[in-house]
Amino acid sequence: MNKHLRNVPLTVSIGLKDTELQKSGAEHTATEISQQPALWIKTYQLVLNEKLRIKSFFDKALASPDIDIILTGAGSSSFIGSILEGTYSKFSDRSARAVATTDLLTHPEGYIRKNTPVLLVSFARSGNSPESSAVVSLVNSICDEAYHLIITCNGTGNLATGFRNEENVLVLLLPEETDDKSLVMTSSFTCMLLAGILFSRIQQIDEYEKQVQTLAGYGTTIITEYAEKLRYVGAMDFDRVVFLGSGPLLGAAEESQLKVQELTDGKVIGKHDSYLGFRHGPKAVINANTLIVYLFSNKEYVFNYETDLVRDVNAKEKGLYRVGIIETETDLPGLDLLIKLPCTSEKLDEDFLAVCSVIPAQLIGFYSCLKFGLSPDNPSQDGSITRIVEGVNIYPYETT
Repeated sequence: MNKHLRNVPLTVSIGLKDTELQKSGAEHTATEISQQPALWIKTYQLVLNEKLRIKSFFDKALASPDIDIILTGAGSSSFIGSILEGTYSKFSDRSARAVATTDLLTHPEGYIRKNTPVLLVSFARSGNSPESSAVVSLVNSICDEAYHLIITCNGTGNLATGFRNEENVLVLLLPEETDDKSLVMTSSFTCMLLAGILFSRIQQIDEYEKQVQTLAGYGTTIITEYAEKLRYVGAMDFDRVVFLGSGPLLGAAEESQLKVQELTDGKVIGKHDSYLGFRHGPKAVINANTLIVYLFSNKEYVFNYETDLVRDVNAKEKGLYRVGIIETETDLPGLDLLIKLPCTSEKLDEDFLAVCSVIPAQLIGFYSCLKFGLSPDNPSQDGSITRIVEGVNIYPYETT
């Protein structure tokens, strides 16, 4: 392990004293946001240590050239699949797609074929959502040959304990600190995402130490250098927020909008889209009370399309305030805050960039939550949102 990977502080200040955090019911969320860079390094080391076991599992599962790879989860966990869909297609040379457990459970016949092998990659913070275990069992009952990779933060959860001893199942339990105690997912999301990225590259994982080091540096930069500026943004009077991203960053935009919406208990409505897709109608959502956050690609080809959209928005209704996050030294006109990641050599792969690109939303949501007088650790005042989803009945599935 590179010595620099051990030098990231366990937690980074996000601008509030411990007494303020305690009074506001924000201790867990603040810790879980600020610990992420250190946990990314810990996650890399964990996957590296499990390299042989993971490689053996993938070699067996991917022996079939026609295997379908399905990336699944519920809520935020499903967005991990959206980010990694292209990654798994590229590195496995197999068909890969993201399908939420909430879709698989009701319409499995649209995604699972009896005679086609499937690798189901499940992401779950607690593993106790009813859909998570039900989908694994459902896939086993429909498909003649099924493999399961389970990435979870809770070793005592139903998903981990219920299937870990079964043949063709590999459970990866992430560090204990990733099992967020707060309502919203922060460190659990980014660490499961990073683990998923590293799994796709398990054959060459030793070569990605530098990227993880850079990623941890980026995360630390966002928290230490931009937290106060994002605190100012979170205190602004906006009731809509739009996050835009391309490719892997589209899934990061989806997670970002949900984070702000959850942390504000729906007082701020979140939207997301791709830069090109936003032109086709959704752009109408922008009004004078809209916060717009641009997650910029580090690929020049993609960036051209993105900057065209920024110019178009600036020429019309451009909202209340505009934030961008970018991995270059480029200055973009028309942005009120540009978060620049300190790229000194090679750029991150786009899916790695998605890991740190959700932190601004976590911080905006955190500070907006405090603005509304809510508790970041549990912002849902009426209990309509819970840490583990409730009220889902599982019914027997009958083929038609």
